[in-house]
Amino acid sequence: MARHYSTRSFFRQVPNALLARYFTQRGLFSDLDFSALKETKPDALFAAWVALSEDQRKPMDAEFQDIFELSCETGFRAIIDEASWQMQAEPDALAEFIETLSTLPNHYHRAMITYPDHPECWKGATRFYHADTLPYWRKRKNMGHRPAAVDDDSIRQLAAQIRSYFHRTEGRGNNCIVEPFRRGELDYFFAYPEDYSQQSIEWVDGEFDRRPHNPAFEVIFVYSQKEGTLDLNFRGPRKAVEPLQGMFATTILKMDELPPIRRMSGSTTWTCSASGHSISPMTWAAASRMWSFANCG
Repeated sequence: MARHYSTRSFFRQVPNALLARYFTQRGLFSDLDFSALKETKPDALFAAWVALSEDQRKPMDAEFQDIFELSCETGFRAIIDEASWQMQAEPDALAEFIETLSTLPNHYHRAMITYPDHPECWKGATRFYHADTLPYWRKRKNMGHRPAAVDDDSIRQLAAQIRSYFHRTEGRGNNCIVEPFRRGELDYFFAYPEDYSQQSIEWVDGEFDRRPHNPAFEVIFVYSQKEGTLDLNFRGPRKAVEPLQGMFATTILKMDELPPIRRMSGSTTWTCSASGHSISPMTWAAASRMWSFANCG
């Protein structure tokens, strides 16, 4: 079930003591007695909140939405995964961190503690959570078993190739940044090329108008050295998939070129894993266009 954020609902879910701590650190609501507020009854807090200026609320509301996103089981797993990397040299500290969070009453409590107390774990956790919620991943096998290069030069090379490709083929991508993360045995690379300029209808300081801005679009690579596979998430034309895989192969895996896909031949059959239907390679392309997802369900 989809989760929907609202500030009032967020205040209702987070313990009053943690809300008091958050606002006290920002010098806000010193005249509000949080200890006198009933849990899950945030009316007084919400009234004080809406009395703040828009400029005050905006950055905090963005933080609340990030905390809300990680206030679930998937978010907690993402926090633990990033903490495991950040604290890999301190196994006792990691064990204490996990035990402390696990004993808390709910995921809102866990996320609200992690955000201020363990900022080193926050960015990676938000990236992992986001990746975990995305559909339409494309997997490529036969990528070898070389370690992923995560040095600055290799990361810049990947960013430069992504930028050049989209600028040349689609007229976007003037800028690009790539962020690498390690998650267990997997290497994640989050690329953010610049998208086309857009205009959005917004309220700014009480004025209703169109505002131009330059959003980023997203390309995510997940490489398994152990399995020799590369998963790619890119919401764009299919023709860009193989070039993106090739960029990763040459810049991060230091290959001369993208390895070819291993094709089945002869009488070997391919199987729809859900239903067990078998089909020969010669008829796979035609049949895959005819079969609906339900046929394999």
